[in-house]
Amino acid sequence: MSGKISQGLSLNDVGCWGEDFTALWKDVGNRFRRYDTRGQASRYVQGLLGNVERKNGWQMAEYLGDATPYAVQHLLGRASWDADAVRDEIFRYVQQHMLALGEAGILIVDETGFLKKGHKSACVQRQYSGTAGRIENCQIGVFLAFASSRGRALIDRELYLPKGWNEDAARREEAAIPLEVAFATKPQLAQRMLERALENGFSPEWVLADEIYGSDGKFRRFLEERGQAYVLAVSSQQRIWMAFRQKRVDALAKETPADYWFRMSVGDGAKGPRVYDWAGISFGAPVEGGLSRWALFRRSVEKPEECAYYLCLAPAGASGRELAQAAGQRRHIECCFEAAKQETGLDEYEVRSWHGWYRHITLSMLALAFLSVVRSQANGKKKMPTLSH
Repeated sequence: MSGKISQGLSLNDVGCWGEDFTALWKDVGNRFRRYDTRGQASRYVQGLLGNVERKNGWQMAEYLGDATPYAVQHLLGRASWDADAVRDEIFRYVQQHMLALGEAGILIVDETGFLKKGHKSACVQRQYSGTAGRIENCQIGVFLAFASSRGRALIDRELYLPKGWNEDAARREEAAIPLEVAFATKPQLAQRMLERALENGFSPEWVLADEIYGSDGKFRRFLEERGQAYVLAVSSQQRIWMAFRQKRVDALAKETPADYWFRMSVGDGAKGPRVYDWAGISFGAPVEGGLSRWALFRRSVEKPEECAYYLCLAPAGASGRELAQAAGQRRHIECCFEAAKQETGLDEYEVRSWHGWYRHITLSMLALAFLSVVRSQANGKKKMPTLSH
């Protein structure tokens, strides 16, 4: 790849990472059969990494030296290439560059909202967005992130198809939603992504997720059947079996003896160390493979009535402190969303079609993974907050 991306744009404009990007694109570029599509995709990713105020069609085109956004629109719309094949390259790239010797890392599931105007963008409707904290006209993407001492990145994605869209043939056709795509719950989408990751060589120390996923029994059973340790948030109404009786986790937390509780920080937040009171209780017989079930509780120091609850599957010999440390790592996916939206244009697309969403989101994820690796290398592989015990 030459030093010039296009007229007036050099690699120096987007950082001193030319050789690193060339090495990345040797593998990723093979996923694009046509030479012109391969080149445009490379330029697009470099634009996502560049200093563009808003990474939409017109501003990206201007930054790349194009007179119109036609090339960008063609890449995300009509060009022939497989976004899932590029996603597989993200798997490979992350495993190659973000795993230190003997380290397993963690996988984290969460969703984020993409606020939209109108009603024609694929899967957009008024629905609750945790990003906005209220019901908004938006799309919801479910994501899988990987984090280790060498960095963090989004590695997979699924666009949530609401039931109303699933049953509206005309809207589906207009947004080019494939016929084989059917309604799936968010936990089902998360399970698909975890299956892909586990089948593609990821072997995480923990899987983490919030209560949308943790409160789904089928999702937990999927992980148990894979022998996969997890720390999953659940609602206060979640029931577990203890001594042949069912108990709600909030009632169990209130009954937990004082000497079970311990105070610790699980990392720094915007206002300093995030210190909570924690307690963990193992229950039930070990599952196949020797993993044990735990209930974990997190209580606010200033407002003890504010409590969070987790169900965990942990290796033999694990402690409550280790589970609390793992629970605190879920913030890494929130950091990924923030970085991707601020730096690689995750939410600044102008596509309406199903495949257009997947294409932009995948290339944004690739840019974020590359950025994380380059920053880690520039910092001399300076470690993030400890992910292992």
